[in-house]
Order: sequence, then structure tokens, then C-alpha cells
Amino acid sequence: MPVKIRLTRHGRKRKPYYHIVIADSRAPRDGRFIERLGMYDPNTNPATIELDFDRALEWLQKGAQPTETCRAILSYKGVLMKKHLLEGVKKNAFSEEEAEKRFEAWLKEKESKIEDKREKIRKGVEAEQKKQMEVESRIREEKAQEIAKKHAELEEEAKEAAAEESKEKEETKEGIQSAAPAEEVKTDVKEEKPAEEKAEEEKTEEEAKEAAVEESQEKEETKEEIQSAAPAEEAKTDVKEEKPAEEKAEEEKTEEEAANQKKETEKE
Repeated sequence: MPVKIRLTRHGRKRKPYYHIVIADSRAPRDGRFIERLGMYDPNTNPATIELDFDRALEWLQKGAQPTETCRAILSYKGVLMKKHLLEGVKKNAFSEEEAEKRFEAWLKEKESKIEDKREKIRKGVEAEQKKQMEVESRIREEKAQEIAKKHAELEEEAKEAAAEESKEKEETKEGIQSAAPAEEVKTDVKEEKPAEEKAEEEKTEEEAKEAAVEESQEKEETKEEIQSAAPAEEAKTDVKEEKPAEEKAEEEKTEEEAANQKKETEKE
């Protein structure tokens, strides 16, 4: 059985990458291999391929059979093209220098195609990013407009509330001004007071009345006492008050002198 150029799987789930190996066709896919030629990563765009060109060409010339995927990889890298040109040199179809020129021309054309593809992918990515940025900017503008609209509504509501409040204040002011004359007319009328204040005032009034009654009773009693004491004082008015001995002696002396003077005048 011939050897094969095939892939062995590596990497994690849903993110695989492969090694390009030379292995016996009877060996399992991820089993033992003879030589490793390179690596293939399909997760990038374009796919990443690393290949030992000379060793791959040598194994092809020895008769190694590539699988379909490996054949596509070898064709992409130009190994099959190089093998075809070398076979033409062996058959004397053209010289080795001509084969090398043809291969260089093919390689330049292939590289230009790869570069065009990469440029196209890059432009597509940039266009997608630009489109995404435009969408995001439009969404931001819409959100900004919505926020501005909400702010405007809130400002209008605040203005309306302020206008209503000022209107209510004016109405209350007018009501107070209209009620002022009525209050001036009612100045003689007492304001209604709470029940507790009324009770306290009634209590104080009753206490004042009782005090006035007691005072009037005391005045009447004192008046009666004065009236009862008046006759006794009148009776005592005729009675002379007792005087001291010295005053009595002086009075008697003056009386005697007066009597003597009277006698003398009579004698004359």
C-alpha cells in the first residue's frame, strides 16, 4: 500500500486546525505518521497554509498519493504545477530554465489573485464595519432625539405646572383681598375658639363672678359693722375724754384765774 499525504485533526470543538503529514494508508487518521509537512487552518479568511514545498514535491515524485483536501492545498501552493513542469523537462518538452520561468509567471499570477482576494475581503470587512457604524450612529441619533423629546415634554409639563401654581396663587390672593373688607366689618364679632379655650374662659368667668360676689358680701358686712358702730360713737361724743393730770391742773388753774379776774372786775 502506498503512503498518503493527508490531514490529522487538532484543536478544540468547532475550532479545528490540521497538520499535513505523510502517513501509511493503513494507519488511523490521527495515529502514527512518517513526516509532518506543514499546517492548515481553515478558521481564517483566507485559510492559513504552511507547507514545506520541497519535501512535498519530493514525496509526490516518490509516489505519495494526496487526499482530495491535500490535493487542493498542494495545487493552491503550486506543488502540483512544479511537478508537472519537471515532468515536461524529463520528456524534453522544454528546458529546465523555461520550466522555471513558467513557474515564476504562474506563481506571480497566483499571488496577485490571492492579494486581490485579500483586498476584496479587507474592503468587505471595512464596508461592513462602516455600515455597522452608520447603523449605530443612526440608532444613537434616534435615541438622542427621543431623549430630547422627553426633555422637551418634561419642560413643558414643568412650565404648565408653574403656570397653574402661579394662577392658584393669584386666585388665593384675590380671594384674600376680597375677603379683607368682610373681616374689617366683623371686627366686633369674636372669633370662634376651640372647645378647650371656651371651657377655660367660662371657668375663669365663673371664678371672677364668685370673687366679685364674695367681695360684695365682704363690703356689705363691713358696712353693717360701721353702721352698728356709729351710735356708740355718737353717745360717747358728750363724754369728755379723760385728760392727763398736768392738763387737768392747768385747766383748774386757768379757771381759778378767770374766776379771780371776774371777781376783781365786779369789785371795780
